[in-house]
Amino acid sequence: MADESESVNLSKDDEQPGGAASAKGKKQKKQRPFWQELPMLIGIAAVIAALVVTFIGRPYVIPSQSMEPTLHGRNGTGDRIYVQKLSYYFGDPKPGDVVVFVGPTDDWNKSYRSIRSQNTAVRGVQNFLSIFGLVPPDENDLVKRVIATGGQTVQCCDEQGRILVDGKPLDEPYVKFNNPFDPARPDIPFNAGGRAFGPVKVPDGNLWVMGDNRAESADSRYHMRDELQGTVPVDDVRGKAVFKIWPPNRWGPIRSEDPQTN
Repeated sequence: MADESESVNLSKDDEQPGGAASAKGKKQKKQRPFWQELPMLIGIAAVIAALVVTFIGRPYVIPSQSMEPTLHGRNGTGDRIYVQKLSYYFGDPKPGDVVVFVGPTDDWNKSYRSIRSQNTAVRGVQNFLSIFGLVPPDENDLVKRVIATGGQTVQCCDEQGRILVDGKPLDEPYVKFNNPFDPARPDIPFNAGGRAFGPVKVPDGNLWVMGDNRAESADSRYHMRDELQGTVPVDDVRGKAVFKIWPPNRWGPIRSEDPQTN
């Protein structure tokens, strides 16, 4: 009987070290080196960046001075702005919104030249980086302010040189640069040194857009002879400009100012 008891005790002792080692092995799981995890982290970040650019918003460069002084832009070296898409998932652009849109007709795009390299490999890299917002999209993106929306009639001018929407004058404090207005000759057209244009009835689902720098903006007025009478379909709007992100001395919000509320 003693031998049998001793045998059982020895067997239990033999089992204990093995069980402890097994539990310890489970607790001390070997950690991967950082260089092995880095590709996975980069891949996750790239997917998140692509989703943000596709569904939330992306940065754009102001290509011209047509929105001075609200936005600065000279030969593509002006303000960098952030344009968000979320607002227009739940409603259409409103008067006063500053929007980025792609040129809707050939008349808008006749002066556009591709910003992509002629080299096939380089062009492929540029297109790939554009997915993540690191390179601008290869399209004629423009930025203007919404003045009138679908169903409204826009024209210029009243006796004070103001734009009229549905017969009511607009209050536009953001306009600092404009063509001169001569009350004795209010019918001088905008492209002849005056301000007059229209009337144009904006089709449903479209927008009438103009630059804040009226003297230097090739906006809806300049495309009234195209098939859309210069208007821009809401479907061509890329998003709402909400913030100036570069250079640092220009940081700040881009405000919507409804000119029809006066």
